[in-house]
Amino acid sequence: MKKRLASGQIVYDPRGTVTPQPTDLAVRLNGWEGIRLGILDNSKWNGSKLLRAISALLKEQQGIASVTFYKKKSFSRIATEELIGQIACRNDAVITAIGD
Repeated sequence: MKKRLASGQIVYDPRGTVTPQPTDLAVRLNGWEGIRLGILDNSKWNGSKLLRAISALLKEQQGIASVTFYKKKSFSRIATEELIGQIACRNDAVITAIGD
């Protein structure tokens, strides 16, 4: 919504109406052993470092079958539908994080 002030300036109201849609939760895993883990790096400076450490611990301590890393082009952009589709069909679980 925009509004014109007496000075002639146009001011945009950033508030909008959000109507949340109910979404079913994913099925909970019985454990980590044998799963294919996807790691989504959002391209922040220390996010990759944190995610690599977490995935290494999980692989070592929980018996994860495989870890596949994915990276967004920019932290300020949403992941593309294509990337989300790849992650969803190739992994049993996904971890993402931000770190500055």
